[in-house]
Amino acid sequence: MSRFLFVVPPLVGHVNPAVGVAAELAARGHLTAWAGLPEAIAPLAGPDAEIHPCAVAPPTDRAPAPALLEEAYRRPPELRGTAALKYLWESFLIPLADSMAPGIEAAITRFRPDVLVVDQQAVAGALIAERHGLPWATSATTSAEFTGALAGLPLVESWIRGLLDGLRGRIGDPGRATDPRFSPHLVLAFTTPELTGPTADGAGRPIRFVGPAITPRPTEPPFPWAWLDPGRATALVTLGTANTDTGAAFLTACHRAVRERSHRLQAVIADPGRVLGAPPPDADVLVLPAVPQLRLLEHLDAVVCHAGHNTVCESLWHGVPLVVAPIRDDQPVVAGQVAASGAGVRVRFGRTDATRLGQALDEVVDNTAHRAAARRIGDSFRAAGGAAAAATHLEQLTRPRSELAEEPSP
Repeated sequence: MSRFLFVVPPLVGHVNPAVGVAAELAARGHLTAWAGLPEAIAPLAGPDAEIHPCAVAPPTDRAPAPALLEEAYRRPPELRGTAALKYLWESFLIPLADSMAPGIEAAITRFRPDVLVVDQQAVAGALIAERHGLPWATSATTSAEFTGALAGLPLVESWIRGLLDGLRGRIGDPGRATDPRFSPHLVLAFTTPELTGPTADGAGRPIRFVGPAITPRPTEPPFPWAWLDPGRATALVTLGTANTDTGAAFLTACHRAVRERSHRLQAVIADPGRVLGAPPPDADVLVLPAVPQLRLLEHLDAVVCHAGHNTVCESLWHGVPLVVAPIRDDQPVVAGQVAASGAGVRVRFGRTDATRLGQALDEVVDNTAHRAAARRIGDSFRAAGGAAAAATHLEQLTRPRSELAEEPSP
């Protein structure tokens, strides 16, 4: 029996993949615990999860800490490209690491883990594990960074490394030089090469493609299942929970595009920010603040989304093709992967009207090649092993540390 400490940011899309892995480890007799914000972890990991609380700093221009967890991640809607990336690192990821550090230290003292499993966006866990001499694995909830997303932006990469060096000086071991975004022991990638394509990784990192760690949600919102019409195709439109302040025009265009195709298509629109108001339910478009996404995917013919990694992978797991409209961060990279794999169509988020969205929906619903590609990727996800494969790789990190140090990179 070994002890695994999961270190996660307060973001649903980053906690969810780890939940399945933690459950698999527990089923094998290991002890698991969490370091992070309890309000973000408990609803997903369940009431029996051992959670060691960490403070979470809000973005630097907002105080006090927001009541809604995703508000801590939400940025001004006009930010795109490098401006959005700069805000992400300076106003969220670095303050998050500084604020989580004391809680992670306390969790290590109390729980005495053998291995830390550290989310890509909770880099404090990696730096502190390194300082304690503990093996750690990276939980990579998106593949963007090891597929060369910053390869053409050397100044941006250098700037990020400078921020991380400063953070290491405050909470880590200044004598080390390991990139805390990528463990030298194990990087768990919750995807497969069938979606990502070749990785642009010249550092020989120990990346293990395990596919999505799909696990049932402990709780889910209600849904009127009888509303689904088996005689028509059904699409889901979702922009996630971190983009509610940017999506009014896009969701409105989607609403109109579906209405124009109501003779053959119905849609569920997830609108957590209620930017569409409160339209009465009808037979063609159902607008809800939240949906049981995993269960709903079993009934869908298409998904329109922002190319968030979890939504993309969950859709492809179910063989559902996509219309992807990336907004920022890793989303353009993931959207490019979807389009290149043939599993969907990419549209421009800020310049797409109802006509273009309708055409994209027609393409993914009517062109069987997209569904075939989605199913092929879904098959690769299941073959990769998911949470079970991830747990097996993590178990290998509990070997004597001398063996880990001597193990050559693949």
